[in-house]
Amino acid sequence: MVPRSMHALKSFDPIDYLLIGHVTADLQPDDSTLLGGTATFSALTAHALGHKVGILTACNPSTDLAALEAVQIYTQPATNTTTFRNISTADGRIQYMYNRAPSINAEQLPHAWKAAPLVHLGPVAGELDPEIFRFFPNSFLCLTLQGWLRAFADDGKVQPVAWLHDHALLKASHAAVLSLEDVRGDEDAIEELAAMCRVLVVTKNRLGCSVYWNRDIRDFPAPSVELVEDTGAGDIFAAAFFSHLLLTQDPWEAARFAVILAANSVTRKRLESIPTQAEIAAAKMEIL
Repeated sequence: MVPRSMHALKSFDPIDYLLIGHVTADLQPDDSTLLGGTATFSALTAHALGHKVGILTACNPSTDLAALEAVQIYTQPATNTTTFRNISTADGRIQYMYNRAPSINAEQLPHAWKAAPLVHLGPVAGELDPEIFRFFPNSFLCLTLQGWLRAFADDGKVQPVAWLHDHALLKASHAAVLSLEDVRGDEDAIEELAAMCRVLVVTKNRLGCSVYWNRDIRDFPAPSVELVEDTGAGDIFAAAFFSHLLLTQDPWEAARFAVILAANSVTRKRLESIPTQAEIAAAKMEIL
C-alpha cells in the first residue's frame, strides 16, 4: 500500500490527530538510512491508539515512506530530506544534522485537516515558524519542543539553545514535552518554560518524567525494563501523553499511561517499538 501523500491523492479524509514536522532519514553505521523523526514515531503511536492521523511534512520525493502507510501524508517536496546521525556514548547521545528539508508551510494544509481536534507540532530542526499555532485556534494544541531548542554547528553537530521565540506559542499550547537532554539538565530553563505552559512534561529517560501543572510538580518513575534501543521513545511518550490528556483532561493520569508505553518501547528497535494493542490495553488497566 502506498502512503497517502500529495503525490498520490488530490483530496484527503478528515483526521483527529494532525502531526506537523519533518520526517527524517537517520544514518546507520553502514551509512544506510532508516525513517525517523517525531513525525514518524508520534504519528504511528497515535494511529496505534486509535486516532485518524495526518502528517504535514517536507522531504525528498524519493524518501521511502512505506512504514507510514497506515496514515495520511501531505508531503511538501524538497531537494533534501532532513538527515541525522545519532551516536551513543557513555556521556549521552551526540547528534549531527547533514541535510535539512525546507521549513513547512502550513498554508498548504489540506482543507479537511484544518479542524483537527488535536494538533501536535513536532519540529526536529526549527522547521516550524512558532506563529504556526495561529492556524489552529480551536484545536487542542500540543508541542514537542525539541526542534526549537536546537542549533547546529558548522559541522552539523546539534547544540542546545535557550528558547529564543515569542512566548505566545507556549501560552497557547495545552501541553508541551521536552527531554532533560534538550536543556542539558538546566533546571532554571525548565522552570522558565514551565511558567509559560499550562502543562509541561520533562522526560528523563529511564527515570520516567516530571510533570509541571497547576503550580505543582510530580515525578512518574518508569518501570524497570531491559534496554534494547531508545530511539523514538520520547516521541512515543509525547503522542501517548497528548492523546490520553485530551481524553482524560488529567495530566497525572496521562503521564502514568505514557511512561508505561515509552518504557515498553525501549525493549525493541526502531519502528518495532510502536506500542502494541496488548501493551495499550495493559497500560489502561494498570492505570485503573
